Amino acid sequence: MGRDSCVTRVTAGVAVGGAVGGAVGAVYGTYEAVRFKVPGLLKIRYIGQTTLGSAAIFGLFLGAGSLIHCGKSY
Repeated sequence: MGRDSCVTRVTAGVAVGGAVGGAVGAVYGTYEAVRFKVPGLLKIRYIGQTTLGSAAIFGLFLGAGSLIHCGKSY
């Protein structure tokens, strides 16, 4: 595959982290909305907030890890 540039690796890390974090956030948000009996359409808002928050945080951490790992050569 060759050596990718650091920007490409970090971008891929953020994208993968956002996808995984979004999936986990959607499942967790749905579970919490049902568990706490969030009423009506507020469930959708709660699930959306949990999904976006989880995707952003996990994407940030995976992007930072990719950036740290980018400088190392094995």
